[in-house]
Amino acid sequence: MKKLLTIAGSDSSGGAGIQADLKTFAALGTYGMSVIVALTAQNTQGVSMVTNTSPEMVEAQLKAVYDDIPPDGVKTGMLSTPGIVHTVAEFLKKHVNSPLVVDPVMVATTGAVLLEKEAIESYKKELFPLATVITPNIPEAEVLSGIEIKTVEDMEEAASRLMKYGMKSVVVKGGHRVNDALDVLYDGKEFYHFQGKRIETKNTHGTGCTLSSALAVMLSKGMKTSDAVVAAKEYLTGALDEGKNMGIGHGSGPVHHFWFYKERWGDL
Repeated sequence: MKKLLTIAGSDSSGGAGIQADLKTFAALGTYGMSVIVALTAQNTQGVSMVTNTSPEMVEAQLKAVYDDIPPDGVKTGMLSTPGIVHTVAEFLKKHVNSPLVVDPVMVATTGAVLLEKEAIESYKKELFPLATVITPNIPEAEVLSGIEIKTVEDMEEAASRLMKYGMKSVVVKGGHRVNDALDVLYDGKEFYHFQGKRIETKNTHGTGCTLSSALAVMLSKGMKTSDAVVAAKEYLTGALDEGKNMGIGHGSGPVHHFWFYKERWGDL
């Protein structure tokens, strides 16, 4: 069984962050582990409080995992301070020998800011060079690349600019603005376009976390990045489609991480 590690923040409502990552790992038949870098008090309507984990505790969690159960794939999510980004990057630089997916989480689906401005430079200088792939959405890609994104060509330009930070590939996710579910992958040589199915739903809480976790799973199984993106998008599309009528929470509800078990177990 493949072993997957998420390094991210906890979502008390269970739809995003660590909880979404672990659900995705389990749904896709892998063993999930976690390093919690922040506690958030949040639900489908917003984030009311964030308490960051100390860098020392972040490092202790990483060491505990790697000393006993070295992961076959790793993803990072919310890393909100420069100190946390530095701690994670320094540890992974010495220990990671598996695919690394970096989801540069800046803002929650509900609009809450989850990343200190100073941490952006830490991402660029320390964490991005270690990544197999980074997965910014359009607002994140605009901040990171310094350009406004309105077209698919803009997505390609942003991806091209981001490659200078040393990662192996970039996926700019278009669901926030450009052509709905179109994503653009750039590996430094070639652009790939992935047109997904547009799902009309307000239940999008944790979609970015879910996609990056699924991508880490696919890469851990030896898929090349372009194939891994296709498989991860297929999983997320099903989770969005089956989650549109779940009715959990009063705001932007979660996706249905275990959607393909419905045939056997019924509605969860």
